[in-house]
Amino acid sequence: MNLFDKISEDLKSAMLARQKDRLESLRAIKTALLLAKTESGSHDLSTDQEMKILQKMVKQRRESAEIYKTQNREELYQNEIKEAAIIEEYLPKQMNEDELVVVLKSIIQRVGATSPKDMGKVMGTASKELSGKADGKMIADKVKELLAGL
Repeated sequence: MNLFDKISEDLKSAMLARQKDRLESLRAIKTALLLAKTESGSHDLSTDQEMKILQKMVKQRRESAEIYKTQNREELYQNEIKEAAIIEEYLPKQMNEDELVVVLKSIIQRVGATSPKDMGKVMGTASKELSGKADGKMIADKVKELLAGL
């Protein structure tokens, strides 16, 4: 079952269970996927495209939550955090920092990076390999840190 079908099934379940928060989040996901399908003109999106859409949605929710938190708007902050958590359920498990460092070290060795000047080479490979498994900002920060230590 592809992601779109899974979202549709979960949407029906959320309606029947009257889970308002979950329903809103699933509708947002379904809408984003439908928009992407119509923009691309194809009937199906690749798994990679779907993951990028979901990652973008999570990132947007987290950024909004931070803004609400700084403005002391606790209710809106909580809503955004809940939505982000529901959307994350459909993403692959994110790597923790230790797992990320191990993978990045092997990438650095493979591409032959020897200094911070080689960050572009490392990031190109790391972005492809770790797409959907780790946040891009976290990857970039760790690569900078590891290359600075060489």
